[in-house]
Amino acid sequence: MRVVGLVSGGKDSTYNMMQCVAHGHDIVALANLHPPTDEEVDSFMYQSVGQSAVRFFKEAMELPFFSAKIEGTAVNQDLEYSVTEGDEVESLYRLLHQVKMTIPFDAVSVGAIFSRYQRERVLNV
Repeated sequence: MRVVGLVSGGKDSTYNMMQCVAHGHDIVALANLHPPTDEEVDSFMYQSVGQSAVRFFKEAMELPFFSAKIEGTAVNQDLEYSVTEGDEVESLYRLLHQVKMTIPFDAVSVGAIFSRYQRERVLNV
């Protein structure tokens, strides 16, 4: 499968991309959602602590790189997610739509390995 790797700069998103490659998938692009300022954000969905490392992924992997600001907050905090105006998850939808308009892909690699909250939102997108 052709996979877009969501990178946060953290270990989980890195590990997940490594597992994709180990299972024969191709990482075809990298995508990152970053805080609107240089400061960390308090987000239910996104890690912003490792943002300074994201540029190294871009340089080392030499893949197309897509980036956008995290907009909104965790408006819908229910375990199940549905499209919610102003929710931070909608930033992920817009980012992956931008990637899809440029590069075809089949799947998304994400570091939300054991978080049902995050997994439900990525699956919804």
